[in-house]
Amino acid sequence: MELEIGYSLIPMVDVSQGGDLLDRVVMIRRQCALELGLIVPTIRIRDNIQLKPNVYVIKLKGIEIAKGELLLDHYLAMNPGTAMEEVVGIETVEPAFGLPALWIQESNREQAELAGYTVVDPVSVLTTHLTEIIKAYAAEILGRQEVQTLIDAVKQNNPAVVEELVPNLISIGDIQKVLAGLLRERISIRDMVTILETLADYAQLTKDTEILTEYVRHALARQLSRQYAPNNILICLTVDPQLEEIVNSAVQRTEHGSYVALEPQTMQSIINSLTNELPKLTNMGYQPLVLTSPAVRLYFRKLTERVAPNLTVLSYAELEPKIEVQALGMVKL
Repeated sequence: MELEIGYSLIPMVDVSQGGDLLDRVVMIRRQCALELGLIVPTIRIRDNIQLKPNVYVIKLKGIEIAKGELLLDHYLAMNPGTAMEEVVGIETVEPAFGLPALWIQESNREQAELAGYTVVDPVSVLTTHLTEIIKAYAAEILGRQEVQTLIDAVKQNNPAVVEELVPNLISIGDIQKVLAGLLRERISIRDMVTILETLADYAQLTKDTEILTEYVRHALARQLSRQYAPNNILICLTVDPQLEEIVNSAVQRTEHGSYVALEPQTMQSIINSLTNELPKLTNMGYQPLVLTSPAVRLYFRKLTERVAPNLTVLSYAELEPKIEVQALGMVKL
């Protein structure tokens, strides 16, 4: 990955001017290793005189994937929805989450904080954006070499599972596809021992990496339960059993994977229902989450990922038995 900055942002990197961006990037890489189990390669930072002075660009494999603009002598103020008092500032958009915000002068910082605004410094704006981009593109960042490094680390203490699995039952490339499938849905791959042991159990039954990924998700039920139901209560939407049958019967399997062949009208009805039901979660501050049966989880995710990329789709098999499900709505035709 690369981070290119305009010349006005150079003080963030220059240690002699008090810049600590390099140290913060090291912390981001460490944080991603702890949270996602992902080894993030070195992030190169360089100035680019072709950029506007206050602009930064994040690149992956040489291609721009995100950009933002910072005012180093200002602070970014965001209204969490509770601040009633207006604060003077330059209107902008917070780059990581696309929230409306204001660039305010340091002299207005205390007033904004007392009024209830969330106020952050420019470097924190950039590092938050970079962290979210790494999480969003984690599946692409994970290459075969990173997978080999993860496997070598497991082999030090658990040589038996690695020797049984690689290369007799599955290739490094297929393990990469499974891990990428987990990361794509923001599931940590830190528990590599469980992941590899599950693959060793099921790789002799199927070579379909999507199906293998589903088996791994089931094995990570405790981890997923902690992630999405920290108080042992899962707030979600469910899917009408009749709709699940329709989706399941429309699955077409080929040697290149599987896809769902639904009539455009049926597809649109599902999207409309989902769009109507999701506010029941989001308006109350809950994350958008749909719970399905294990047989259709993968395919429901495929149906909805383009229109609702931030939607989490879980199955009952991915939850511990003690988790209480509270459904606030149902997706149906």
